[in-house]
Amino acid sequence: MRAFGVLVALAAVLGLGAPPAQAIDPDWVFYSSDRHHYASPWYAGAHRIMVPFGCNSAPYYDHDPRCPGDQGFHHGLDVAMPCGTRLYAARRAKVIDNASLGPAYGENPVLLRNRKLGWDLVIGHTRKVFVRPGDTVHRGDVFARVSDSGAPDGCHLHFEQRAVAGGLATAVWPRPLLGLVAR
Repeated sequence: MRAFGVLVALAAVLGLGAPPAQAIDPDWVFYSSDRHHYASPWYAGAHRIMVPFGCNSAPYYDHDPRCPGDQGFHHGLDVAMPCGTRLYAARRAKVIDNASLGPAYGENPVLLRNRKLGWDLVIGHTRKVFVRPGDTVHRGDVFARVSDSGAPDGCHLHFEQRAVAGGLATAVWPRPLLGLVAR
């Protein structure tokens, strides 16, 4: 019986089993049929994708000629998670001034740059940000918390990978950088 208790405790520590329960935000709207919960070194817990990268039916985006019908193009990946969820640096990066980002990313989005690996990462809808432009974040650093700032559909994070100092047109599929793992 004691061995069973040790195994259950070990499974909990290692994160084995069902995805952790999370609060349901009544404002969440999912534009993805993917029901998996994804863990990432960029945030605490495992959470569902709300709006995938690319063509989708979310009403926030104007029709894009790359997309069928009246679909728009989403340049990032939105992941639903409760307000206050911790955001971690998964890689070393420099914090860049966010003045070039518009209001769609919320009041205080985070812009991270890794010149060596060739990317900028825009993270929208953060609440409390613990870093300033010029700071360097290192793997494991908690640098912000999730919010619904600038988001019409509840608390979530928007992840957008761009070329270094590139604009919206340079956005690429961010899943590899995020290291998403289905739970």
